[in-house]
Amino acid sequence: MDDQVGGEARPSVSGPSTVTALVARGRREGRYDVEVDGEAVATVSAGSVTSLKLAVGRQLDEREFSALLAEGAIIAAYDRALNILGFRDRSATELRRALLRKGVEPGPATVAVDRLQESGLVDDGRYARALARSRALNAGVSRRRIEQDLARRGVRRDIAEEAISEVWEEEEVDQTAAAIALARKRAPSLAGLDPASRRRRLYGFLARRGYSSEEIRKALSVALEELASDGDVLGGSADGTW
Repeated sequence: MDDQVGGEARPSVSGPSTVTALVARGRREGRYDVEVDGEAVATVSAGSVTSLKLAVGRQLDEREFSALLAEGAIIAAYDRALNILGFRDRSATELRRALLRKGVEPGPATVAVDRLQESGLVDDGRYARALARSRALNAGVSRRRIEQDLARRGVRRDIAEEAISEVWEEEEVDQTAAAIALARKRAPSLAGLDPASRRRRLYGFLARRGYSSEEIRKALSVALEELASDGDVLGGSADGTW
């Protein structure tokens, strides 16, 4: 039966095979196409060439040939992961899931992500801090909601909590103040509703962002009172009638 490497069929061998070519790839620096017995069987890194002791004319036994195929699958997964990271940063778990969705086998996907973590190109702590800062400062999302978002992305709880705490301290985040600011921003769009609907909509808006009932209560008190005052100044009532 053929071995499967990087989504392509590769022939199995029962005896020694000979490396017949090592060709540098132009599209990605540090990659080499390896030919065995005249057939291209894998693309590996410069480090792999060294670790596998590959050289033109070298004979590979069955174990060494299998190791070459396995390394080729890992390098293919690694390069695909780099392409994915080119669009946006991801947690280690997110990246592995993305590789699996693209048809990469679980083993190579896991090793590729592990190597990216070792090199620092994937760092769940850095990822969590960036997401926490963006979500808190740009979207007004609460700590609890950010924790939930990071959990869905596969970030360990201790890493997530440490990252959020760092952001909260660095940015001096006050969740009640953040809830009030968000409510103030949202409230004018609800001015045409009756008071009960306005309160219900604004409550749900803040709850979906993870704020506690106490934080929401304070935010509603401020934002809706200000909205009512604005209506009086304009010569109308808070429910939009004149």
